[in-house]
Amino acid sequence: QVQLVESGGGLVQAGGSLRLSCTVSGSIFSRMFLGWHRQAPGKQREAVATITNSAITNYADSVKGRFTISRDNAKNTVYLQMNSLSPEDTGVYYCIALLTGTYWGQGTQVTVSS
Repeated sequence: QVQLVESGGGLVQAGGSLRLSCTVSGSIFSRMFLGWHRQAPGKQREAVATITNSAITNYADSVKGRFTISRDNAKNTVYLQMNSLSPEDTGVYYCIALLTGTYWGQGTQVTVSS
């Protein structure tokens, strides 16, 4: 059974930084396609960043230059470093992993105050 456990969310002032972590168990992490999505209040969930098993990354236009996704295959963990945060980044952030199926974490709240 694949499980994703996220951590690192919280409350931060505008301009600040947070790092989210997502540890995956129950599958071959190094082969997984990984990503982060977020859902702001009253809005649909959207993709924020993805990383392939070859560490090729892709970002939503709204976070390019501010967010960095990375993976540590030795720790079965994917990270999202978020810098220069703004109130528009507020939402629940979800880790996603794909291999033989699609798996989601439980979500972690990120709140950016102005």
